[in-house]
Amino acid sequence: MPQQTGFYAPTGVFVCFEGGEGAGKSTQTRALEAWLRAEGYSVRLTFEPGDTEVGRRVRQIVLDPATGELADRTETLLYAADKAEHVDTVVLPALERGEVVITDRYVDSSLAYQGAGRVLDLAEVERVQRWATHDLRPHLTVVLDLAPEHGLGRFTERDRIEGESVEFHERVRAAFVEMAAADPDHYLVVDARRPVDDIAADVRDRVEPLLGQAKR
Repeated sequence: MPQQTGFYAPTGVFVCFEGGEGAGKSTQTRALEAWLRAEGYSVRLTFEPGDTEVGRRVRQIVLDPATGELADRTETLLYAADKAEHVDTVVLPALERGEVVITDRYVDSSLAYQGAGRVLDLAEVERVQRWATHDLRPHLTVVLDLAPEHGLGRFTERDRIEGESVEFHERVRAAFVEMAAADPDHYLVVDARRPVDDIAADVRDRVEPLLGQAKR
């Protein structure tokens, strides 16, 4: 699993939500955003891939079933390109302004999906993704843990990644849990089957101590 080094922004707070398909990341990012805004903090809610003009084009390529087969390295590099643009134009500027940045997916998704899921060399995948993102790390990563058979059952139509085998998604899940276990100070793992409000409360409890370097 990845070594826990890297760059943590000295201003603002960077929170990432990770997990498999259908785990409730969007619900929890919005819940955290609403709480922070009610507390008077400036928040930038964002996501990967696709929250830049370049990223929208990348997202269409990597997720549209019409794309068909992509070489695993090609897929990895496309996700890295999205991350590079995202960090340079969205994430870092917001952190420099002292905002709380909440992202739905970040580097760990590439390590889990392309590294573990595609069975690529994890160290090679990590080098590319860390270079693309200036090795910027979230102050906290929330992993919403859910068995693939539960999460995938929430979709009537599936994109390229969602349409992969259950075995693929099991490797992804295991990778997220393993990364979190290696760095408990920067991760929170929650059972995504728990009530939404209970999960949100646990997230708030971990985020609140970090807010001293965020701007109201």
